[in-house]
Parts: sequence; C-alpha cells; structure tokens
Amino acid sequence: MAYLVGYGQIKVLRFHVLVLYENGGHHVAYTKAAKRWLDKLAIDSNFSVDYYQNTEKINDELLKKYQLFIQLDYPPYGWTPAAAKSFNKYIEEGSGGWIGFHHASLLGEFDGFPMWDWFSGFMGGIRWKNYIATFVKAQVNVEDPKHPVMKGVPVSFIVKKEEFYTYDKSPRPEVHVLASVDENTYQPHSDINMGDHPVIWTNEHVKARNVYIFMGHSPILFDDEAYRKIFVNAIFWASGIN
Repeated sequence: MAYLVGYGQIKVLRFHVLVLYENGGHHVAYTKAAKRWLDKLAIDSNFSVDYYQNTEKINDELLKKYQLFIQLDYPPYGWTPAAAKSFNKYIEEGSGGWIGFHHASLLGEFDGFPMWDWFSGFMGGIRWKNYIATFVKAQVNVEDPKHPVMKGVPVSFIVKKEEFYTYDKSPRPEVHVLASVDENTYQPHSDINMGDHPVIWTNEHVKARNVYIFMGHSPILFDDEAYRKIFVNAIFWASGIN
C-alpha cells in the first residue's frame, strides 16, 4: 500500500499495524497517550496504524492486512469465536507479530466469561491471581540485554506507578523472560508478590514474534525513555522489520 506525499511522489508504507484497545474504564488515559504516541511514531517511521475497539471485525481476511497485532489494553476474554480462532492461527502460523500489554494477562473467569485456555498457554500457562490496587513504584531489571526488544535499554529502570499483577505461578518455565520486577523495591511496600516476578517475556514455542510487556496502566509511562525504547524496539522486532 502507498500514499501520496506530494506532487509526483509516492511513499510506500513499511508495514501495517492493527491495534486493539478498550475505549473506556480507568485505563483510558493510558490508551489516549499511547494512541498519540503511536500516531506520531507511525508518521515518523512510515507505517500505518488502524484502531479497533472490539473483536467483531477480526477474522482471517482482516488479519492478512497486518504485519503486527498490538493488544494495547484489551483482555483475553469476550472475543468473538471467529476472532479467537483467527488470532490463534495468526500466532501459531506466524502470519504476523504480536505485542501485548497489561490486560493481556488478565487470565481467568471475568465478567461472566470463561478463561481462554489457549491464551493462557500462550502466556506461559498462567492464571491471574491478584494485583496491587494502590499502585507502587518499583525497579525493573533487564534479564536479556541482547534480545532485540531490550536493545539500548538500561540494565534497570524505574516504573513510577503500576498495579503489578500476580499470577498463580511464574510463566518462566514456558517462556523466555526479558525483564522482571524487583519486588523488594516496591514503594510503598506491598505484601502482594510472587517472588519470581517476570514482567516482559516472549513465547518462543509459536512461530509469531511476540512479546508481552506488563506495564501499561498509567500515561506517565510515555514520559519514561526506557519504556518508550522498549515499545519502539518491540514494534520493529515483532513486525519483522528488525
């Protein structure tokens, strides 16, 4: 696909991104900040972004248009059967890449929906257990600085405000962990912890390039250079450009 940028000039887009997001709830401020940031990055880096607020239009034919699927802040439940089947195929066959944030690990029985077992397996066989509703500041440590998603990211950085989820177990045995949060650095202190607490990881058992980045609640994340760098790296790696 191409578009005109001036008389006699045609600019060819590098790739196309589908973004699935929730347009409501208390995460909406993060979503709005992410959309502004993504739109600017798309213009500067020459790719397109299409936004969807539900899964009703997601099917095999639609996904053929996109090299990257970003689950910006959308849970793994309440999807249409067709969308769930097509997404499963997209990931298993490596038709495109995937980046998931925050709510993508909200795995369990919520709002009257059962847990999506395939998605739980994709995320490392985990089930959501609890979260820090009062928020904390914490240090995140990079575990694999050589991975493309972590390129140029400091070995540790501070997340100023997050409601870190806990799960029934660590996903580590089933995924490749790229970064984890040091629960000893929580400010204020919280007893809601896991011990081993990955927050960025990739599942290497599927064909699609994929990365889950837990942090995705507050718009202030986009003020942080390390977070922006991880997001940019993830986009170009998962889309297959890098």
